[in-house]
Amino acid sequence: MTQYVEQNPTQQSASTTVPRRILPVIVLSQFAATSLWFAINAVMPDLQQAWDWPAAAVGRLTSAVQMGFVAGTLVFALLMVADRFSPSRVFMVCALLGALVNAATLLAGGDVNLLLGLRFTVGFLLAGVYPVGMKIAASWYREGLGPAMGVLIGALILGTALPHGLRALATAVPGAGDEGAWASLVAASGLAPWQAVVLGVSLLAAMGGLLTAWLVPDSPWLRRVSRVDGGGGKAAGGLKLGALALIWQDRRLRASVFGYFGHMWEIYTCFVLVPLIVGLRFAGATQSAWSFAIIGAGFVGCAGGGWLARQWGSARVAQAQLVASAACCLAAPLMLHAPDGVFLAWLLLWGVTVSGDSPQFSALTARNAPQAVVGSVLTLVNCIGFVISVLSIELFTSALPYFSLGLLLPLLGVGPLIGLWMFRPLVRA
Repeated sequence: MTQYVEQNPTQQSASTTVPRRILPVIVLSQFAATSLWFAINAVMPDLQQAWDWPAAAVGRLTSAVQMGFVAGTLVFALLMVADRFSPSRVFMVCALLGALVNAATLLAGGDVNLLLGLRFTVGFLLAGVYPVGMKIAASWYREGLGPAMGVLIGALILGTALPHGLRALATAVPGAGDEGAWASLVAASGLAPWQAVVLGVSLLAAMGGLLTAWLVPDSPWLRRVSRVDGGGGKAAGGLKLGALALIWQDRRLRASVFGYFGHMWEIYTCFVLVPLIVGLRFAGATQSAWSFAIIGAGFVGCAGGGWLARQWGSARVAQAQLVASAACCLAAPLMLHAPDGVFLAWLLLWGVTVSGDSPQFSALTARNAPQAVVGSVLTLVNCIGFVISVLSIELFTSALPYFSLGLLLPLLGVGPLIGLWMFRPLVRA
């Protein structure tokens, strides 16, 4: 077995240039493969109607993906999977397996427990897609990585929204003048629209994995070294749990980490609730189309935030977006009763800002963590953040039958507000 590690920057050849296709292919593959994340959320109205599921089921299924991702991230880090094997191959294998597991949803037959297991497995495999895609980009773009990360995380957000877009196309009403080739194909296949969405997502994810393996070779700044074996030896590196102590001890690192935790309290619960909020005004294909647009608007926030960070700095960009998303939460009681135009503008602004600070928090945490343990810090912070997202999703979806959205949504702003309070040292600096 071999281990892949980054070469020392001084060993890089000055004549080596990055092929132009690398970043577009990584972005496209990330977009396609991460569509697995919310594949079930997009078709939840259909599943609730077909299998008589309660509204809280969407929270349980989303939480299963999140916990699977946490488990996968820890396992991949402990075993150094993306270091010991070609990252592009790891990405391909996980995308293909994730596509197969997602497609198996069609065999669940309304068995919630089976579907929870499938969604957990999808989340586990996504740990070999999202972080590994970032590693591939980092190995190629040692300079100018910030803007590239903004686009990559934006692709993740757009991929998260994609199943809603596919459902909008699949459920277009025949003969109403809005159906397209996808809707016609679905009708001709004999599949239910939700089945077509699930299979379409699986097909895209598989294509994304194959595209990466085919067009993105291992970076020339990765070199193979023999793994230490025999005699009880082990490869260098791995997850250092002691890095957790640094998060609280270092003031600047603590500020960026807790800002990220506040962000994670809000973002995925927002993604779960957006279709319900849009459903207050629209239904069917229109509901899915607006859900896609609102969640997908985060691409603008991520990519635009990366560009603005060059001039303002990551801390100020993250602070501005956190303020805006918190304000959107607090304004919910008024916006839910606003005219359609104002209502949709509010949701689009929320979609842009709830996601747009993600790349900046990653950059700030990586910058403020000691370089010897930066990988461990990022892994552990990422895992804790996703556990926070599970707690938030479970709390809010469980409360839906008892409280109105007008009462619940301002509470979603508690996370960003706490994050802003903890974030002050970085902004002052």
